[in-house]
Amino acid sequence: MVSLAKSYCDGPDEAAAPEGGGSFAEHAMISLHGLGIFLDETYEMFIDRLEVMPPILEIAGLESDDLPHPSTLNKWLDKIVMQVWRVLLRQSAQLHELSPHVAVDATYYERLPGSKHYCDRTNYRVQTLEATKLVDTEPQAILDVHCTSTRKGSDADVCAQLARRYAGELQTLAADRGYDS
Repeated sequence: MVSLAKSYCDGPDEAAAPEGGGSFAEHAMISLHGLGIFLDETYEMFIDRLEVMPPILEIAGLESDDLPHPSTLNKWLDKIVMQVWRVLLRQSAQLHELSPHVAVDATYYERLPGSKHYCDRTNYRVQTLEATKLVDTEPQAILDVHCTSTRKGSDADVCAQLARRYAGELQTLAADRGYDS
């Protein structure tokens, strides 16, 4: 994750930890987020665990005294734009030997239960989010994701948009009947 994050960031040689109250390097924050996903733990839990994992801290360019507070990590990650996540997704897909066979499907997530307090506070009334994924069928690598809270157009339009990026390399595209239009 560290090398992937460094390949994306503008200042890969930037020190991961702040000096004199500066901010944490992008690659360190992205790497910490990836580690949190890998460990499947809250920011508080894995930051506490990292304090006793010097080899992992060394790879990230941090020391146990340098670790950000979980709220710092959370606030920083809220500011990352979708473009960053898309670049990291594409770079992580390149770590696999990709095949010319892909599949596409959508999953719906209920929006309200996940953040009821936020929805109430901002009068936000989106009920569901749709996440459409393009997946390479051999290594099971996610190649691309399209998220929307509006249902304009058909699933076939979203499928075409996702597949177009890989059109020159694709031999087959599998989808369920929702994409037959």
